[in-house]
Amino acid sequence: MEFTFTEKSITLDKELNSLDRFTISFCKKLDKHKVKYCLVSGYVAIVFGRSRATEDVDMLVEKMPFEQFAELWKEIRTELDCMNAFSEKEAYEMLCDGCGLRFHEFNQPLPNMEFKFIKTITDKYTVENSLELRLNKHILKISPLEIQIAFKLYLGSEKDIEDARHLYKIFKDNLNMSKLSNSFVLLKVPHEKVDLLERIN
Repeated sequence: MEFTFTEKSITLDKELNSLDRFTISFCKKLDKHKVKYCLVSGYVAIVFGRSRATEDVDMLVEKMPFEQFAELWKEIRTELDCMNAFSEKEAYEMLCDGCGLRFHEFNQPLPNMEFKFIKTITDKYTVENSLELRLNKHILKISPLEIQIAFKLYLGSEKDIEDARHLYKIFKDNLNMSKLSNSFVLLKVPHEKVDLLERIN
């Protein structure tokens, strides 16, 4: 996979699939309303060539006033349905309670976007230090790779570990190893999981 990497951005040209197009379209709505967000979890590995099926995209969003959310809700709902809320008031209350919203195309529950307000210091760091992904000239905000790799190892399922290993293999020469080590400490990732990054298949 060919890409251009800088400290703040990654430029990648690839053939877009339906999940990419869905994600790009959704993120443009947030950009229009000046909402700070960050794409996290499986999609970050998949967009860089990880071969596994997923129909979910996960997004962390900076908390916003209800009035701003209500305008964003109207924008999103012109094209997408919400799986688990029926009004902007209900949706906003769910977000403030720490729950996520799932948006999808009408009469088509997959793929869907899980939309959550940030809750933890790690969430806040992830959004505030997001990387700019220039995907075929579309701009997306994604998790810093160091925290993404550490978080996947922290989750610890086979799927998550392979996501972490995929990102580590591709970006090993570009990662800030000090930040990566600090991320392991922050998330209390056991040494035996960290060692899996270098495992030879």
